[in-house]
Amino acid sequence: MLQLLQVFWDQEYRIIYASPAEASDHAIDLADLGIEAQPIELNNQSFDQFITNLNPQVVMFDRFMMEEQFGWRVEKCCPEALRMLDSEDLHFLRHARHAALKAGNQPIIQPPPEYLYSDMAKREIAAILRCDLTLTISRFEMELLQTQFQIPSAILHYCPFMCSHHQAGFDIPSYEQRQHFVSIGNFRHEPNWDAVRYLKEQIWPAIRQQIPEAELHIYGAYPPKKATQLHNEKQGFLVKGWADEALPVVANARVLLAPLRFGAGLKGKLIDAALCHTPAVTTTIGAEGMYGSDGIQESDASQAAAIADEPAQFVASAIRLYNQPDDWLLASHAASQVIARYFSYDDHATALAEAVQRLMTELPSHRLNNFYGAMLRHHSLKSSQYMSQWIEAKNKLQAVMAP
Repeated sequence: MLQLLQVFWDQEYRIIYASPAEASDHAIDLADLGIEAQPIELNNQSFDQFITNLNPQVVMFDRFMMEEQFGWRVEKCCPEALRMLDSEDLHFLRHARHAALKAGNQPIIQPPPEYLYSDMAKREIAAILRCDLTLTISRFEMELLQTQFQIPSAILHYCPFMCSHHQAGFDIPSYEQRQHFVSIGNFRHEPNWDAVRYLKEQIWPAIRQQIPEAELHIYGAYPPKKATQLHNEKQGFLVKGWADEALPVVANARVLLAPLRFGAGLKGKLIDAALCHTPAVTTTIGAEGMYGSDGIQESDASQAAAIADEPAQFVASAIRLYNQPDDWLLASHAASQVIARYFSYDDHATALAEAVQRLMTELPSHRLNNFYGAMLRHHSLKSSQYMSQWIEAKNKLQAVMAP
């Protein structure tokens, strides 16, 4: 999100970041970035007055749930504003893969229809169709939306993580200066928590048996008690919790482990590893959109990460990269090339700015070509709008009746 805001800042937009979320101690100070923060409420017509007074040219919704809540209000109050959806990842795809895994299947790239065509899919696809442009973080998801759900390419824009290859901001440690393994990810994100348990139960014991001096350092925000209880110094399984800065802890590790069995989108931990020239071991789902058949295919860059779906293969790859300096150096060099070649801020920021500017000049004709989106916006007036207004009326009634 900060990268997207930077694109608009570079284009000299005035940026207002409106959120119904509660303040967090870990939140970025947006004022330091020249961005105005504005609290808003769910299911409250006060937003209508706020957005009317603001009269923005562009409105970007952070994930489809925000479009459901506020999209119809923006359309009603500011019909000429370009409406964009930042999908982050396809939530319904992540949930479908999780459901399939819980049902006893092996990790699945393309879930069967009974998992894929869920209520969440209907909601998310509807939000995509209602918007003028949806930012898609993964080429795999771009393809899925167009082939499986017939989403017009004109309302999709590929926009992955956008980084500078100098972003680390410190000298990259050498092989000899590094030690131990690292895993990182927000514990409230189900794929990350599943990966931690998978590491504990099937991956780390086999690695530790062959490299008894190695440790696995696990970082992530909001570690629950069930995660901290896995901490075991004798086993070298160290649950560190929150990291003030992600890049230094990834840079000081020799190998990053990301055994993700479900999920979607691009994996920020692998972007961090590339920024720090840290070789990684991940799964096919972890590599999706970045390495493998739908991502980087050039042999030199694809060597930055080993892809292994079976525990024994995963363990073998991790041990090889950790113990073999030549293999590590080859993977580290490949990782150093990834950001500049495929996730350059300059390249993707320019493409996004041009796409937004083009749509703003041809918005009426663009919307005429998205009939299904217009149809869904019509029907949304019978569902999410009235539901929101009903909740608002209920809240007002409760306030009046309160003693």
